[in-house]
Amino acid sequence: MSHKIIHNWRISKDEPITELDKKVLFFQNRGCLVPRRSLIKSREQIEGIRRSGIVNTGVLDLVAQEIKVGMSTAEIDRMVYDYTVSHGAIPAPLHYEGFPKSVCTSINEVVCHGIPSEREILKEGDIINVDVSTILDGYYSDASRMFILGTTSPEKEKLVRVTKECLEIGMEAAKPFGFVGDIGNAIQRHAEKNGFSVVRDLCGHGVGLAFHEEPEVLHFGRKGTGMLLVPGMVFTIEPMINMGDWRVLIDENDGWTVTSRDRLPSAQWEHTFLMTEKGLEILSY
Repeated sequence: MSHKIIHNWRISKDEPITELDKKVLFFQNRGCLVPRRSLIKSREQIEGIRRSGIVNTGVLDLVAQEIKVGMSTAEIDRMVYDYTVSHGAIPAPLHYEGFPKSVCTSINEVVCHGIPSEREILKEGDIINVDVSTILDGYYSDASRMFILGTTSPEKEKLVRVTKECLEIGMEAAKPFGFVGDIGNAIQRHAEKNGFSVVRDLCGHGVGLAFHEEPEVLHFGRKGTGMLLVPGMVFTIEPMINMGDWRVLIDENDGWTVTSRDRLPSAQWEHTFLMTEKGLEILSY
């Protein structure tokens, strides 16, 4: 817990102090890191993000129906683009900071940000993460799923399963007026108990009005640390779990593709969540 008070939660003199304000100010006055009030989404904004999330989930449902051995990752990219624009939305990754495609396709040892290609053909035994993000009417959503192509090794099957469990355990750890560190601690403990490691160079993030917002949602760490989780916040949990060492490399040629340093397989699952007074609501999965 921080001992330096950062006054993120500010109320103008003309505004009435709500019960939510009182709760957050209690934590802020104790030296906790609290969100800026602008990170608390309005009802209108939440509905916009929810509608974006419906399209985003629909994209992944389509991929789940169509993905198969022999398909190129470029075919997945076209499928994602066509579905998204046909629903009046925009693929958020397309041209984001120079990213050339509409979706990230990360196979086996690729941790994340794999770039679709006509030359990349899915093979029996591959595991692949398909990560889609959608902009609808200016609102952003983000989710990814793992797919196993045909029959793979028991080790890869376990990695995919445990990574999904890490996401679910992270969800359970996320409570209103808990802390981001509670999520990471729960995920790290489960991953390491199963002999895997948690990637530390990449994390979940706030989302909704922009592709990436505060807070950073680390998937490792100590309970009671990080930003306070306040109802109205929207963020992703997206653990990246490696079969071997947690360290990663970024491809020097394309500047995007992240692989495990030891070239052992990696897996990731991601949902977009709304924090409510009762716990998490899934907005895209």
